[in-house]
Amino acid sequence: MSEESPSNSPFWRELPFLVIIALGLALLIKTFLVQAFYIPSASMENTLQGGNPHCDCGSSPGHPYDRVLVNKLVYDFRSPHRGEIIVFKGPPSWPKESEFTTPSNPVARFFHGVGTVVGLAPARGSDFIKRVIGVGGDTIACKSDVLYVNGKALHEDYLYPHSHPCSGDGFEGKTVNVPPGQVFVMGDHRDDSEDSRVNGSVPNSDVIGRAFVVIWPASDWKTLPIPGAFKTAGLAVSSAGDLILLLVVVGIVLVVIAGYTVVHRRRSRRAAYASPDG
Repeated sequence: MSEESPSNSPFWRELPFLVIIALGLALLIKTFLVQAFYIPSASMENTLQGGNPHCDCGSSPGHPYDRVLVNKLVYDFRSPHRGEIIVFKGPPSWPKESEFTTPSNPVARFFHGVGTVVGLAPARGSDFIKRVIGVGGDTIACKSDVLYVNGKALHEDYLYPHSHPCSGDGFEGKTVNVPPGQVFVMGDHRDDSEDSRVNGSVPNSDVIGRAFVVIWPASDWKTLPIPGAFKTAGLAVSSAGDLILLLVVVGIVLVVIAGYTVVHRRRSRRAAYASPDG
């Protein structure tokens, strides 16, 4: 009886290895490059929909939570920019748990962990998503319910309709200097967001990454660019770091493609040597 060549081996024998490879790649991508997130909160409406899909309540009743992709590599090359939407782990001054609590049951916790890789389950309870309003060295002020950054008024057309720009949570008339190496963040639904106005700034070291696109549901698909308010006010910054990041990502993709090509060629040669006609 002749041995089966690698090219003729049954698919079911290779399936476990393919699954392991796929999970390994997903874990690597999640850890270092991109991760899908959803955090059940209405604080970023209407930019991100946070309505509870299981009840007829809130500002977007019955709407699924938006899933976003988060770039986890970008802040290894630069610090966060004003206007970007970021996911971060809550520092000590923030609540210990957001609206979601990680399951205590070990089995449920395992499947929850798998679900967070692809954005099918919410992130851990201490992760939050907000917009960067100010960076280290900036001065944030609220005067007559108008938000100022370094003395420049922000005209924020992305805010939730009729939401007060800054006067909530007792922030009216206050001025804050953002410490170096930290960011001042706020939700786009200011009247439903407990943010830096109450909890203080967020260290850059606690930032997980930048949310750059909504991937689910399909009807909500969109990119998440920096709003024009941060450009017209003269608060934009150089994008040189993004170019470096793009080159790094392209390099990684080319290395993966080259590695796959080498493995495929070696496999094809082994198959040819094992063939009776070889």
